[in-house]
Amino acid sequence: MDDRPHLPEEKLLFTRIASGDEDAFRKAFHYYMPGFFQMIVQVTKSGPIAEDIIQETFLRLWIHRDKLPEIRNPRAWLLRIAYLQAFTYLRDQNIHYKAVARLTAAETNTDDTEQIMLFRDTAALISKAVDELPKQQKTAYRLSREQGLKTDQIAREMGLSEQSVKNTLVRALKFIREYLEKAGHALLLLFLLFNRY
Repeated sequence: MDDRPHLPEEKLLFTRIASGDEDAFRKAFHYYMPGFFQMIVQVTKSGPIAEDIIQETFLRLWIHRDKLPEIRNPRAWLLRIAYLQAFTYLRDQNIHYKAVARLTAAETNTDDTEQIMLFRDTAALISKAVDELPKQQKTAYRLSREQGLKTDQIAREMGLSEQSVKNTLVRALKFIREYLEKAGHALLLLFLLFNRY
């Protein structure tokens, strides 16, 4: 038998959350989390990343709970937040991997001085961003990107769980991307990502 609450009950639950009812918030989290988790795992292909996204989704729910009374279908609204975060994660990962591949290609193409200069400038900026990371993020990033270690190897090296390593790397990549954007190098990255050699 399906014990899923009907929409009016969901609305009542979200109304309670809107008024700051922490018990209603916990109830919503425990109710929705398993189903949302399965859906987000299908998108990200990673349990730890899906857990992070679900936690962030519910954190946003709590922070923006004052908006809940206006929302007609709170479950759909919440699921949309989770999906948007999942696709943002995939986009950020894809951009990072493409940038690394293009930068490496630019470095080895000695016939193209302009590309080499772009590579060096961007590599230097990324290095500065990495230097500003918190110690744990910096270590995980360097072990992953500079030494080529896999998540389980980094976890053993740092004495952390694999989930902690994945979470740490996600935060590091986000910081680096934002650092580059703030430094005004977003256009340079786009050029490196999409320019054909």
